[in-house]
Amino acid sequence: MPTTTLTRRDLNRATLARQMLLSRERTSAVRGIERLIALQAQLARPPFIGLWSRIQGFRREDLVQLAHRREVVRAPFLRGTLHLASAKDYLDLHPVIAPVLHAAVRSILRARADVLDIDSLVAEARAYFDEQPRTMDELRDHLAQLHPDGDVRAMALAVRMHLPVVQVPTEAAWGYPGTADFAPAASWLGKPFREAAGPQALVLRYLASFGPATAADVQTWSGLTRIKDVLQSLRERLCTFRDERGRELFDLPDAPRPPADTAAPARFLPDYDNLLLGHDDRTRVIADEHRGRIVLSANLRILPTFLVDGFVAGTWTTERKKASATLVIAPFAALSREARAQLAEEGEALLRFVEEDAGVFDVRFEKAGPAKAPAARAKGGGKAKAPVARKP
Repeated sequence: MPTTTLTRRDLNRATLARQMLLSRERTSAVRGIERLIALQAQLARPPFIGLWSRIQGFRREDLVQLAHRREVVRAPFLRGTLHLASAKDYLDLHPVIAPVLHAAVRSILRARADVLDIDSLVAEARAYFDEQPRTMDELRDHLAQLHPDGDVRAMALAVRMHLPVVQVPTEAAWGYPGTADFAPAASWLGKPFREAAGPQALVLRYLASFGPATAADVQTWSGLTRIKDVLQSLRERLCTFRDERGRELFDLPDAPRPPADTAAPARFLPDYDNLLLGHDDRTRVIADEHRGRIVLSANLRILPTFLVDGFVAGTWTTERKKASATLVIAPFAALSREARAQLAEEGEALLRFVEEDAGVFDVRFEKAGPAKAPAARAKGGGKAKAPVARKP
C-alpha cells in the first residue's frame, strides 16, 4: 500500500487538535496538563495562559490550588528547563528523562565535571533542602562554604540535574515568586519515583500530544537519543505517513487527524508555549521567515504569540496604566477584517483573565511590519532548539 502524504496543513490541524487549540475542551486543569505532558514554565504566568486558551472555564485559582495541594509541580524537567507537570507524570516520567539530565552535566561542563563528586554533592544538597526549602542562590552559598576552593556554579548545576527538586508555591499572584524556593521532590510529594519504564512510554505520550512526528521531532522535544531505534521497536503499534518532503512520520493509529480545511479559531499563546517548541521542523505552526521575530536571542525567550487559521501570525503584549489594561497585538502581515474581529474578541477575554483587577480594558492593533530573517540555524543545519539548561 502507498504511504499517505500529509501536507503542512494536515499536520497543523492534527497538532492543534491534540493541543486542544481547535476548540476549548471540557476537562480539569490537571487532566489538561497531562494531555500536554508538561508545560514550559521558565516564567510563572505562561502555564496559566496556556491552559486558559485550551480549557473551558479555566480559572487562575484552579491551578494555584493544585500546586498547593501538591497535585502539580513546577520543576526542572524536560531538557533541564522548568516545566509544570502533574505530580503523577513527574514521578512516572522523571526517571525516563534522568539520563538525559545527567548527560547534560558532562555536555555543558566538559572537563569541569571531572573533579566533581556528584554523589556527595547530591547528598549534601538533599540534606540542606530537607532542613527547609531554599533558593538555588542559597544552595550555591552553602556549597561555597562546604567547598571553598570548588567550582560553585558547576557544583550547583550538577545538583540541579541529578537531584530531583521542585519549586515551592506561595501566595504570589501566579503561584510562584520570581525567585522560588526548592525542595527535594521525594520529600515534597511524599511518594517514591516509579521504576523507569523506558523511553517507549514517553514517546507514545509525545505522539498523542504532538504527532504525527518524525524521529527528529521526538528527539528535539525530549532530548532522548537513539529515537529511531525506539520508534522501530514501536513500529507495529504505530501508523506511518510521509510529509511533503518525503520524511517518515509516526503516529498513533487512533489519534485525531482532522481534515486540512477544519476551521481553526484565533488563539493567544503565552511565552514558550508547547506548540512552538514541540518539533524540530516547526513549519507546521510557524513559517521559517517569522521564527526570528518570536525569539529574543539574548536569553532565548520565546515571545507570546497568536494564531490565525492555525498558524502563528504575530506577537502580543500587555500594557498597564493604573486601572487601565491594554492588549497590544503586533501582526506579521495585514489581517483580514474577520481575523481582526476574532482577535479583538478573544484578546479582550484574555486581557480580563491576565489583568483581572483592571477596570478598563482595550485591545490595540499595531501596524504590520516587515518580516525578519529566520532565526540562526544550529550547527549541522538543524533549527534553533527548544530552551535547555544553559552553561553556568
